[in-house]
Order: sequence, then C-alpha cells, then structure tokens
Amino acid sequence: MKTLNYTFLIVCFITSNLAFGQQPTDCTQAITVCGNSNVSLNVSGIGTQELLGSNTCSSQENNSIWLKVTTVNDGTLAFTLTPESNSITEDYDFFIFGPNVTCGNIGQAIRCSTTNPQAINQGNNLTGLSVNANDTAEGPGGAGNSFVSAINATAGDSYYIVIDRPIGNSPFSLEWTGTAQFAEPPANSAINQNEITLENCDLTLPYDDEITTFNLELNTPIIRGNQNNVTITYHESESDANINSDAISSPYTNISNPQTLYAKVTNTITECYTIVPFNLTIKNGPTITTPTDYQVCDDTTDGNDTNGQSLFILSSKNNEIGGSNASNYIFSYHSTFLNALNNTDVLSDNFYNTTPNQQTIYVRVENALDVGCISITPLNLVVNPIITTFDSILFQCDDDDLIDGFTIFNLDEAITDITDAFSSNNQVDFYENYTDATSQTNELNSLAYSNISNPQTVIAIVTNPITGCFETAELTLEVSTTSINNYIAPPVCDEVGSEDGLNAFDLSEFSTTILNGLPSNLDINYYDNYNDALLEQNPLPNNYNNTTPYNQIIYVRVEDDNACYGINEVALSILELPQLEADETLLYCLNNFPEALSITGGVIGNSNNYYYYNWNTGDTTINVEVNAIGTYVVTVTNILGCSKSRTITVEPSNIATINDIIVVDSTIDNNQVTVLTSGEGEYQFELIDFSGESTGFQSSNIFNNISPGFYTATVKDIKNDCGTIDQLFSVVGFPLYFTPNNDSQNDYWQVYGVSSQFQPNSVIQIFDRYGKLIKQFAPSSQGWDGTFNGLPMPTNDYWFTVKLQDGRIYKDHFTLKR
Repeated sequence: MKTLNYTFLIVCFITSNLAFGQQPTDCTQAITVCGNSNVSLNVSGIGTQELLGSNTCSSQENNSIWLKVTTVNDGTLAFTLTPESNSITEDYDFFIFGPNVTCGNIGQAIRCSTTNPQAINQGNNLTGLSVNANDTAEGPGGAGNSFVSAINATAGDSYYIVIDRPIGNSPFSLEWTGTAQFAEPPANSAINQNEITLENCDLTLPYDDEITTFNLELNTPIIRGNQNNVTITYHESESDANINSDAISSPYTNISNPQTLYAKVTNTITECYTIVPFNLTIKNGPTITTPTDYQVCDDTTDGNDTNGQSLFILSSKNNEIGGSNASNYIFSYHSTFLNALNNTDVLSDNFYNTTPNQQTIYVRVENALDVGCISITPLNLVVNPIITTFDSILFQCDDDDLIDGFTIFNLDEAITDITDAFSSNNQVDFYENYTDATSQTNELNSLAYSNISNPQTVIAIVTNPITGCFETAELTLEVSTTSINNYIAPPVCDEVGSEDGLNAFDLSEFSTTILNGLPSNLDINYYDNYNDALLEQNPLPNNYNNTTPYNQIIYVRVEDDNACYGINEVALSILELPQLEADETLLYCLNNFPEALSITGGVIGNSNNYYYYNWNTGDTTINVEVNAIGTYVVTVTNILGCSKSRTITVEPSNIATINDIIVVDSTIDNNQVTVLTSGEGEYQFELIDFSGESTGFQSSNIFNNISPGFYTATVKDIKNDCGTIDQLFSVVGFPLYFTPNNDSQNDYWQVYGVSSQFQPNSVIQIFDRYGKLIKQFAPSSQGWDGTFNGLPMPTNDYWFTVKLQDGRIYKDHFTLKR
C-alpha cells in the first residue's frame, strides 16, 4: 500500500449545536483524507448530534470528528486507530457510512465499534478495520474485540468515517492498512521555502513597531505552479486552514515579526488539499547605534560666546551611528522625525543650531544595498557654556631667612580665585607661558612650584571635565617681604593620669598674642611643619594634641586676604608633674590612742627642697603625724608650679573585746566553747588549760571536744597586731565512776569546772536509785567519799543534781565501784 508522510493536525475545537458553530464534528464539515497519509487528529465536542438511531452499536457522538475518504482503485479499506496515550482507559469508537451517501441522508452505519478495551481486558486501546475480522459491528462495553471487518471498496466510492471518544482526553492517529488508495493532494510548487517568504520594510506608522501590510497573493502563482483545478486560501493558523475557517486576504497586516501563515491548496475535484506554511518578515533598517550627544563649546565664531549657538559638522557622527557598515549606508540629517521619514528638508552638513543650548535633530540612515528600508535615530546637539575665569594674584612668604623674593608656591591655592563659583569641579593646569599652555606641555607642579622671578605670571588652563570646554587665565606670583615673630607658648603642666608629655592645646588662644601689633583683618592658621605652612596644606585644628613629648615646634602662617604676611615658629612646652608614690591605705590601732602614726607626701627621687606640700589637715610639711581614722590628701607642687595629689587612707584596727564565752558542757569530752568578741580588728582565738596545754591559734571562735576544767581564752589582733586579751572560764563536767578504797586514786566524786573561784555557790546533791538524798556538798569540798552516815555505800549507780550558781541545772548518774 502506498504511504505518504503528510500529517494533518487538528487542534481541539470548542463547538456547539448551533449551525454557525459547526466544525469537523459535523458531516458537512468533514475533513477529506487524501494520499493514504497517516492522520493525527484530536476531538472535542459534537457539533450537531447526527448518530442517534444511525448505528447498531448503541452509541452517539461524545467527542467526535468526521472524515471523508474517496478511493481511486478497487481494494480493501482498513485502518488502525491508535490513541496517543496508551492508557487502557482511553476509549475510542468509530462509525462508517456509505458508500456514496450524502450529509443529511447518511443512513445506517455499515461498520461500527463501541467496544470498551478496559471492559474486555484487551491489553491495549487500539481499534479499527481489519482484514482479519469478520463482524461488521460490535459493542457496546465488553462486547467484541475493538476491530471489525475491512470494507471491499470500489474505485470512486466515498465513505464518511466518524471517530468518537466517549472516555479520555488523548489525541489519536490513523494508519491506513488496506489496499484501497485515495486521491493525491495538490502539491506545493515552490522550489524552496525562501521563495514564498514575504519580506517588507516597515513603511506604516509608527515605522518602528515591525508591523506593516503584505500582499499575500504574491505567493499564489508560486505555490500553484502549472496545476489545474486548484484553489488557494490563506489562514492565520493551521487549524483554520484544515477546517477552511477564517480565510484572510490582502492587504494583510502582520501581528508579529516574523509571523507564520498557512496557505491551503485545495483540488476542486477531489477536495484533497495541502497546507503550506510560509513566513512574513519585516526587514529591519540598517543596524545603527543611537549616537551620544554632539557637544561643542560656545564660542565667538558668530560674534557671541554666550548665545548657546555654534557650528556643528553633522557628518562627523556618521561612523559612530553606522559603525563598521557606515560605508554601506546613506546618511541624511533632518530637523524633524517626519522630515527624516519622508527624506525632506535635509540639513546642511555645516549646521548652525537654531535652538540655543540644545536642539534635537533626526538622522535618516538608508541601506544603499537595500533601498527603502531605513532607520531613524535622534541626535542631540548641545552647546556647552564657556568657562568664566579671572586673572588673579597669589602672594607667598619667603621660605628662608634671606629675603630674596624666591620661594615655593602652592598654585592650587589660587583655583577658587581663578574659576567662577559654579565651576568647583573644573580641572586647572598651570604652565609657565602661553606656548606651553597651548601645546599643553611642561605642566607645572602646582603643589610645590618655585618661582623664577618676582613677580612672575604663569598661565592657568581651566577645563570642564564633563564638557571639555576650557579657558585661560593669568596668575601673578608675588613673594611677600613682611614677617612675624616666633612665639613661645606659655608652658602647661602634663595631664594627671596621662603623664606622657602629650597634651591638648587650644591654638586659637595664641592668635591674639601673635597678631598683636600687626594690621587688622589678618587670617591665621597653624601647621605641623614649615613646608605645610608654606604650601598651605594640612592645617592643624584649633584643638590640637602635640605629637612630640614635652617640647615641640609647630608653625603659624599669617595671611592678608590670601597673601602671605609671614610664617614663623610656635614653641609648645609641657612641664613634668611631681612623681609621687601611689595612694596607700594604713592601719591605726585604736587601743594605742593617743599615740601618733606618721604619714608622708611620698615624693620619689628629687630633693624635697624643690617641692611644696599642702595637706587637707592644713599642714605644709612633708610628713604629718595623725592619730585619727580618716582620709588624708596631700597636694605636692614642684618649683615649676605643677601639682599632683596623693591620698593616704587611715583605717582602724583594735584589740578585741571579749563579750561572752558560751560553754555547752556537762559531758566528759564532747563539750563546745564559743568565744564572742567585738572590735575593728581581725582576730584569731586560742584556749589554754591549767596545765599550760594550748589548742593553738585558729580563725574560728568555736572550739569542740573540750574536756571539763579551767581554761584561759586568748584573742589576738592580726589585722595590725594591736595586741591580745585573755579571760578565764571553766567547762563543767563529772566523772562517770569513782572507787573510794583509800588508794588515793578516785577516792572522791566531785563535779569538774566548779570551785571556790568558779560557780562557788553551786549546790551538788547525790541520791540513791530510790531518790533518797545521800549527800549534799559545795564545790569547795573534797566531794563525796561514798559513805552515808559514816557507813560505806555499796557498789551501784547513784544519781546527782548540780544547781550551778548561774542557774543552770544538770542531772545525770555515775557508778560507785568497790
């Protein structure tokens, strides 16, 4: 079977049931298939519903498209329909009417298939006519296998094929597989695509939007060639061409650049057609560059250098506008855009602007190799104002002790006098003569120029760096013979806390003295070195910190209306302060009052004969005796008059006062003693028993595990070693047993820590286990000897009560052993 590689693509159509909405979804708008080419199509909508009651496959139009085929030979009509998506849910049906029926009287379908491929587990979603099938109709749903038998067609027979998609949204393609062939579509007789590309210059307003009109029919004879029975229509889209909708005609205005149009070439007999795309192209004018402003300086060519008018050589802009292709272009200059468009009123190459200061003209550029296509660009003609300059005089001081009229000038000092107030950004260059200035050679060093005569005139060229306009001025250099005296500034004392010989000076305070006796209205400035003063650069601020410790020379320059009156030295001196010992804190024992403590002014190094002392006590000696707590400040002044202060703080210390000794006792060893003190000192504590054994000094005032007995508590000051204080005390206790057997060992039972000296009025009572009073005695007695009414008491536990003199009462028991 013959196969052509021609593809028809129909985009989705939105249709309705109205007559004017009919598309290939209706019989009357059926697409004629020619040349046995594979067909790729899409469906959308139904147009007019034409299948109801016309088929045995129980279906109607859902989303349909109508095709018409006419065979030119006897053969089988067969095809395979393949959805673009291979999803089994994409379901296509088809219906075939014929042969040789007419729209409106199509009769019953001779072939139809509405089988659902998913319902029959088909494995694919293909459908069509097959020479291997036997049935002529199948479906709906799970009935059939999606293919029905091919049609045995006779030459000249025509058939309508309706493709419908009830489920899915995929486009489809048809592959013709039978032996029947269709009429060939007409051919495109154009030799190549360039032959039918239409090109125009943009010759309609606004001329630069790449939109203009075209004569489409120029392509008609080229596409038709020698073919007969052919009509050609033109369309904006391929879809319009396929369905023969919305044909366009000349003159046609393009809507984009480039733009593709479609020519539909139709055989009036077979209705087969070919769609031929071609391009509309707007030919651009010459590629040009928008020129920079054409700037000149106002001059006296016309006798007036302030009227904003001058002469312009217009052709000097050709190369900038046309670039490397300028030689292929034709340039003309015009006063208006319309004149440039129409090529009228061409301006003279030597053009004198008619609008002062700035005028816009238009440049027409035409390609000499492609006459008719032009480009137009504006060109601004700018007349820049002249620079106003003033001749000036610059005075300078002589730069050495010899008054010879030669010195160094900073020429830049005269710039503000040479140029006007509106030209502060102008560039100023200096030359010794007009010859050098004209050739701009041998430019002078403006920051340090040595004059060669007195007076001397140098030439200044003032240039506006933006416009390039320049003017000259004369600067006369004169060396002043006036002078001022050196000045020694009053010495100042170094700053306390920053004794480095570097101080802050208010230089303005010197000016009155320096200018005393000189003419009025003089200006004065200070500089770090002579060269800066001479060239008037890097002036010092009035609030100045010297940079050389203790002694430094700076320079003062006095001017009379920018003329140097004189330069001389200013001597700065910083005096050293007394060197004193650091502030200190001393301790005084209050218990030593009225003994005195000696404090001193603390001068380091130099003889005391060079210093004066002033204490806040009123004393004026280097040392002062004090016996009171307080802050003592001495101000020490050296013979230069510089003072510095030193502070001595006297803080108290003292011997301790023992306020109380608290004893938690009545046991043998686990007794606690707390020594309570007061005082301004810092204290340590010690206990010494009657045998002389000491606990040693400790920071804590609490002593644990103290045995009963008599003790001395000692407290000493360690803050300033102000002395110690002692106090006797006792720890009350008792023995747990005694053995009254006259062996001189434990023969008596007595309470420890009480005696005729400690708690002498205490009462001690002993009871047997039944509470009977056995013995009562005082601390001054030997104690109990273990008898009652002269008879020895047996071994046993006995109870006791101790009523101390201070009111405390202790009760416990002990053992008598025999």
